[in-house]
Amino acid sequence: MTHVMLVGRDAALLEGLAQSLAAQGHVPRVARTLAEARELSRATPPLVLVVDRALASDAGADLLTTPLASGGARLLYRTASAPLAPLLPALQRAVLADLTLPLERHRLVALVQSVGERARLSGRTPRQTPPESRTL
Repeated sequence: MTHVMLVGRDAALLEGLAQSLAAQGHVPRVARTLAEARELSRATPPLVLVVDRALASDAGADLLTTPLASGGARLLYRTASAPLAPLLPALQRAVLADLTLPLERHRLVALVQSVGERARLSGRTPRQTPPESRTL
């Protein structure tokens, strides 16, 4: 069970991806903006963050402030018809893969599975911490 955050403007695409991931036993959440994703990630950081490349290009290094679970990965996607948006070098280095969706949805599922398995084998699976224990 891998927690996945899907971020982008194309609601139909993201809902379809969320359904595909849920069918494989993962726990997907959908956010329309990076600010919404950051807010949702504070409670339960995702192991995999999948972001629309256009949003990532606009946000720049701000994308790197979105919380990830230990051992987590960032993936970018774009649709086949969208132009390739430029990225900051720091962001390019922080991204595991750059996918063209929906054509590479099977690759997305395989990457999510791989990151989840790697986290389980390394002992970096997310632990449920009661909310009252999170405050300092």
